[in-house]
Amino acid sequence: MSLLDGLSKALGDGSIEIVDLTAPLSESTPILQLPEPFANTIPFRLEEISRYDERGPRWYWNDIHTGEHTGTHLDAPVHWVSGKDGHDVSQVPLKTLVAPAVVLDFSARAAEDPDFLLSVDDVRAWTAEHGPLPDGGWLLYRTGWDTRSADQAEFLNADESGSHSPGVSPECARWLAEETPITGLGVETVGTDAGQAPGLEPMFPCHELLLGAGKHGLTQLRNLATLPPTGTLLVVSPLPIVGGSGSPARVLALVER
Repeated sequence: MSLLDGLSKALGDGSIEIVDLTAPLSESTPILQLPEPFANTIPFRLEEISRYDERGPRWYWNDIHTGEHTGTHLDAPVHWVSGKDGHDVSQVPLKTLVAPAVVLDFSARAAEDPDFLLSVDDVRAWTAEHGPLPDGGWLLYRTGWDTRSADQAEFLNADESGSHSPGVSPECARWLAEETPITGLGVETVGTDAGQAPGLEPMFPCHELLLGAGKHGLTQLRNLATLPPTGTLLVVSPLPIVGGSGSPARVLALVER
């Protein structure tokens, strides 16, 4: 039996499960809210073209109105000024889009402190127990934040001081960018950075450092709680938008059961 035949058989008999990590995309999908004077993306919206009527009697279809960074989406290096000379979303290497992934679960820490920042020591403690981060793979950072995604206010968790959601410390972002072999970071929050990232140094360290290093981001993931710490194969399917800084994406995990 060939490798692909074996994979097909395992998918058919359920010994490999496909887990959907993608948040449904609709008008209620939470979106990032930047303070003035910065511009913001538009909410997702469908505009009906025809629906079995005089505009098209046998077909239903819509125009899509959305931002590149809405819902579950991929950040390409050119999304940030530090990566402006890097590749766009249409140029993301295929080996990045189908790659191994590990899941670091810090949901208990985030439940205690919504501003929790992952540290280098946290990741090193995890690798001491589970093994190294995957070469060319993804670090998926579980915080339990996906349970808030049905409500924009709860998801952004903002007050007069800004949004409060977990993220990664500047020191850890630099270490992940410069000293680890991962291709990118995946999170459950609205963006790869913490809600209080505008006040960190550098500002938005995951964007600044990881994208500046030619790495990638995945946001608004769901169902990380169902994945094992190691052994997941991630499949990421963004639209190949020429010149695009990112794209909404369907993200699937293949897991042996």
